[in-house]
Amino acid sequence: MPEQTDIQQLFEMLKKIQEPKGYYFNNDRERVDDLLESLLKNRARYGYMSCPCRLSSGNRDKDKDIICPCAYRDDDVKDYGSCYCALYVSKEWNEGRLAKKYVPERRPLEMFFS
Repeated sequence: MPEQTDIQQLFEMLKKIQEPKGYYFNNDRERVDDLLESLLKNRARYGYMSCPCRLSSGNRDKDKDIICPCAYRDDDVKDYGSCYCALYVSKEWNEGRLAKKYVPERRPLEMFFS
């Protein structure tokens, strides 16, 4: 189980990388910490940080589209203000200037069964 210090280190590292690109962590820190903990568990389990909100196959090549940040994040944040699992959000979403809407799954069905 990841330690709180590991979660905090991942938080700081990703924040430094993603905020300059316009991607912010959700203001709900408990949710963010839970998601980061799951990313660390997936890294320990599979060797890569697959999206905690999707079922990983354990095959890096098959899962490359759901390695966080997933291939769908940019379009999700652009269209809805948050990614599928709401780890990454826009500044406007965090400030309440965008409605918090359901983000539909963009991953093609065939990716689930390949």
